[in-house]
Amino acid sequence: MNNKISVTLVISTYNWPKALELVFKSILNLRVFPNEIIIADDGSDDRTKATIEEFKQQIKVPVKHLWQEDLGFRKTIIMNRAISSASGNYIIQIDGDIILHPKFIADHIEEAQHGYYIKGSRSMLSADLTNTIISTKNIRISSLTKGVGSKINASYLPIFSGFFKGNHFRSNNLRGCNFSFWKHDFIAVNGYNNDLEGWGHEDIELAARLTNLGIRQRQLKLKAVCFHLYHRINSRHNEDVNFKKYLNAVRKKIIRCKNGIITEL
Repeated sequence: MNNKISVTLVISTYNWPKALELVFKSILNLRVFPNEIIIADDGSDDRTKATIEEFKQQIKVPVKHLWQEDLGFRKTIIMNRAISSASGNYIIQIDGDIILHPKFIADHIEEAQHGYYIKGSRSMLSADLTNTIISTKNIRISSLTKGVGSKINASYLPIFSGFFKGNHFRSNNLRGCNFSFWKHDFIAVNGYNNDLEGWGHEDIELAARLTNLGIRQRQLKLKAVCFHLYHRINSRHNEDVNFKKYLNAVRKKIIRCKNGIITEL
């Protein structure tokens, strides 16, 4: 472990407090805790606020709840607010429907290295298993559990993790639900691009600009394991437009977006 790392765990969420409660339960089971937790809330109602307030009473780690008005999918804006306000110098980012393995944070810290960001993996859970977990609140899951997909991604075998590790200049396969990076790298590219409106490709567009900055992607499997609760697919009405903005960042080798943490004139 690098003792100079101070970790902020950032959790994005929107109006699914039952899932967020399970995320919190998995955080309480962690072997190593982050130094700080920030909930990036894209306009949830008071049920989410109540869930967060209850969690605050259960954990000694500082927890901040950043909320913005519900004006449609505006994840980039609230994530920029959350990460720019983070006190940690290393950011681990997950979604509010991700159940963490007990060594999730410890594994990210162990793999953290300057000049890299980490692309973790996740195992998708079936609708039936998700419903069972929500009703029972039993988050004991393994690769052998019925309804667990992506068996490799669900397996915790750190001794073999190195066989899958790739250090590449690559951006098109990133998923923000299991993602970590140095805060100063995020600031250098001006964070998420707020010009990407609606669902889709905000993570790979950010990764493209990190790549253009010279930051390599480190792929991580068999460590930092997490499980993704099933939900219906979000509206993707603007996906094609957002993907074109990703391709533009790749082709033009853009490093800083104009509309990010700081709006550039």
